[in-house]
Amino acid sequence: MRPDGWHLTEDIDDFLTRAGDFLRSRPALHNTPLTVIEGLRTRGAYGCGAGATVLGRLEAGGEVRAIFYRSPSHRLTLTPLSREQADTLAAHLAGLGHLLTGVLADQETATAFAETWQRHTDAAPLPSWRARLHRLGTLTPAEPRPAGRGRIAGEQDREQLIRLCGEFAATVGEVPAVDASSWAGSRFADRHFTFWETSDGTLVSMAAVTSVIAGMVRVDPVYTPAGFRGRGYAGALTAEVSRAALAAGATDVVLFADPANPTSSALYQRIGYVPVADFAAYDFSRNAPEAG
Repeated sequence: MRPDGWHLTEDIDDFLTRAGDFLRSRPALHNTPLTVIEGLRTRGAYGCGAGATVLGRLEAGGEVRAIFYRSPSHRLTLTPLSREQADTLAAHLAGLGHLLTGVLADQETATAFAETWQRHTDAAPLPSWRARLHRLGTLTPAEPRPAGRGRIAGEQDREQLIRLCGEFAATVGEVPAVDASSWAGSRFADRHFTFWETSDGTLVSMAAVTSVIAGMVRVDPVYTPAGFRGRGYAGALTAEVSRAALAAGATDVVLFADPANPTSSALYQRIGYVPVADFAAYDFSRNAPEAG
């Protein structure tokens, strides 16, 4: 039996052998680690800087209780931890000299880790992102249905996809920017996109889903250009891609919504999405020691 505690590795296959069952045990809550780590396994690191992704798992009593990964951008993503576990991990990583630029997790875990990381490193945490995870319950078609129809995006749509994903990233403040040169390494490159088009072929909204992993599909992103908002396109398109995900065998269809945007949150709930948990991210000041 392996000793209890945190175990770090850069070997993704070994990590999945040991922690895969834990990740698959709660696919909705673990949706981001599932998709990101699968992307690392199949495509290599996303285009976010040099260096390897560090993966870690917490074992207790011979079972995996939590995991983390630190991306090449040195942002840490965590599954839920107690305050004691967060403190132990922060002390462990600080003791190894790891540089962290931020943390992302469910709100309680992210806050606990940010506070204890500051105690260990003097790196001040700054809130940078909040979102509410929703899981699809009973899908309810958007009413009234707007004019137009959904169309699966193809290779001929690549230029429009890059432009719209770039607009989306700019709108929500994502970095790095998305353009033709960075598309292949972006988080959008392996998504499956659908457009909503009006009868004259005008593209008025876009939505994407991840591939099915452990029965889970995440809807991300959903984007309607400013000139076409408020007409029901996003709701109809989200319902359409959600229905397609269920037809493809998904048992957990999830999405994140901004809790500060009551319009989008209400839209998703009208078509059957139910809030699950709040998530948060913090950026850290860059005065922690870099790993030697």
